[in-house]
Amino acid sequence: MTAGTAAAAGAMRFPTAAFLHSAEQPMDQITTLDRFKAPLGGQEIELQQVDYESGGISLLRIRIRERSRFTVFEIDADTAARWGHALMQWAQRQ
Repeated sequence: MTAGTAAAAGAMRFPTAAFLHSAEQPMDQITTLDRFKAPLGGQEIELQQVDYESGGISLLRIRIRERSRFTVFEIDADTAARWGHALMQWAQRQ
């Protein structure tokens, strides 16, 4: 690498978190609701409420970690209610 290329590479900077979340931009609020480990598979499950300031919407974030793999998705309140109802029905039949 030439001196000019090294200088150009050194001059490239990525925006910092402070820059990305300046006072002008609304901040999203994340609240952990529950966190537990599944006894059989050992998956780490975390439920979070995500309040998006920019859109004024709250979603439920489900994070499932299996070793180094993550599955993350967000659902609205109606979907959470339907899913929760189905889970409760299944659990009661067991």
